[in-house]
Amino acid sequence: MENRIIFHIDFDYFYAQCEEIRRPDLKSKPVCVCVFSDRGGDSGAIATANYTARKFGVKSGIPIIFAKKRLADEKDAVFLPVDFDFYKTMSKKGMEIMEKNSDIFEYVGKDEAYLDVTKKVNGDWIKAKDLAIEIKKEIKEKLDLTCSIGISPNKLISKISSDFRKPDGLTVVLPEKIDEFLESLKIGDIPGIGKKTGERFSQMNVQTIKELKRLDVFTLNKEFGRKMGTYIFNAVRGINNELVKEREPNLQFSKIMTLTKDSIEFEFLLQNLKQLCSEVHQIVLNRNKMFKSIGIQLIQTDLSNKTKSKMLKNPSLNLEDLQKNVEQLLKDALKEQKITIRRVGVKVSDLSEVQDQSSITSYF
Repeated sequence: MENRIIFHIDFDYFYAQCEEIRRPDLKSKPVCVCVFSDRGGDSGAIATANYTARKFGVKSGIPIIFAKKRLADEKDAVFLPVDFDFYKTMSKKGMEIMEKNSDIFEYVGKDEAYLDVTKKVNGDWIKAKDLAIEIKKEIKEKLDLTCSIGISPNKLISKISSDFRKPDGLTVVLPEKIDEFLESLKIGDIPGIGKKTGERFSQMNVQTIKELKRLDVFTLNKEFGRKMGTYIFNAVRGINNELVKEREPNLQFSKIMTLTKDSIEFEFLLQNLKQLCSEVHQIVLNRNKMFKSIGIQLIQTDLSNKTKSKMLKNPSLNLEDLQKNVEQLLKDALKEQKITIRRVGVKVSDLSEVQDQSSITSYF
């Protein structure tokens, strides 16, 4: 497995960068691309922001009204509605450039993909770096988009390294440099280790990856469950055996149910949605997948359909992440809701393989 050469390619601040291409005058300004809610006004959230806006603390997921407060003194700040059709077109053109330069191409989302280039470069790391430079150059010349590329022997390290020198970065992590690279990072830089997990490590007096590596797998399994514990144990050692492979297009998992009564009562609807979350989550675990997109469906008494969805920053396999985001989506959907709900559904999509979930016995 060490002989593989894997790219992770990630478009920089993708939605906002697309808007800058349409309007070059935006490049010097704080730009926020917004998902406005049905309530009108400044209700909604930031989908993405360019790096100028990020300097003021504006980031994906925060309410638009908070972003406007942080940019209140920036008279040239721009707030634009999302234009998914345009972003999809730009993404498709970029993905075509990536795919033709790979042995195996794995689409992850509109702004990221994995490439296995092992055969294409004959296992040569210098040729791999040259290929990455050519891909970046072609994407810039044809689309005027910048991207960041991480190169390593596996998907996990490539994913981490693509984020290492953003924007417009290129980071190569050779097999013999993986430990050195990882120990220079923060615990939260490991995909899947979120705020809550990080807080638990702080309570355990574990502050660095070097300290985390001293914990045995049995301690991690006890704290976080076998699947997550084993993942963390392997991830901080750079162990990841997941192959780059073509993904099933538009694959998603969903569950829907008819309620015992028509209702717009939040707690009643949430109780039923959480039940569906558990069922969908079990399917995700059984299929060894992670999800990046979460959605709910509300079929109203008049049989009209209402949907809400959210894209996570990183793929997750966590039931709590699923339930927390479904709860927020329900709150958003019920604002000014007048028609009662007859059926509810939960959906996860933008799926990817769980990274490095080999049995613990493989390493002992």
